[in-house]
Amino acid sequence: MKHVSSPLIELKGVGKIFHTDELETHALSGVQLEIAQGDFVAITGPSGCGKSTLLSILGLLDFPSGGSYRLAEQDVVGLDSRARASVRNTRIGFIFQAFNLISDLTVEENVALPLTYRADYDRAQAQKRVREVLELVGMTHRARHYPGQLSGGQQQRVAVARALSGQPAILLADEPTGNLDSHNGEAVMQLLEELHRDGATICMVSHDLAFARRASRIVHMLDGRIVDEDTFERLRHERDMPIPVLQGAVG
Repeated sequence: MKHVSSPLIELKGVGKIFHTDELETHALSGVQLEIAQGDFVAITGPSGCGKSTLLSILGLLDFPSGGSYRLAEQDVVGLDSRARASVRNTRIGFIFQAFNLISDLTVEENVALPLTYRADYDRAQAQKRVREVLELVGMTHRARHYPGQLSGGQQQRVAVARALSGQPAILLADEPTGNLDSHNGEAVMQLLEELHRDGATICMVSHDLAFARRASRIVHMLDGRIVDEDTFERLRHERDMPIPVLQGAVG
């Protein structure tokens, strides 16, 4: 009998409710999602549909209000803050829309930063890894520069190198091309595709369907739920239809 490996990520019935004053907002409802090792998954949908909330939960930056989340067969919902931080640092690499580089650190210092928080931190090994990932993203020649001396596309390449430095199980990218012009956005997208071909597991949030379609799988979201493509297109079409004006109606 053929052995079927467990998914790297497995969400079952995940919900997220935000409470503000007397208002209760259901940002996620009954989300079911599996991501296998080596997948490139794009999560797409209109603004406010829950994409970034879902990515925050996947990255252990936020807690679900209900449901289960297993990462590499480990139940991560009930972990305390120290254990969550350890899993984040060793298992997950983050790529943000706004780059989130530290302005007074050099490129190589920014890339090395996740490694410095590890209990087994070794300076020589960290420097070696930093050189490897900077070469991978084509930024070795900018190692001693500061973020303010780089273009937006270069800063995002450094952010990708930082995400890769800890050899994470999965890369989580939140609108990685959102702050870039079309040329630099295309360059970053090509870099992600190259990383995926080399075996990286990637989950990317993008409102840009053209970029999302270049992933190996698209997850469509509407109103905090994952829906199939036919349902997504039907509901989107219904929302975009103009409201008919009845003849003789008084305004």
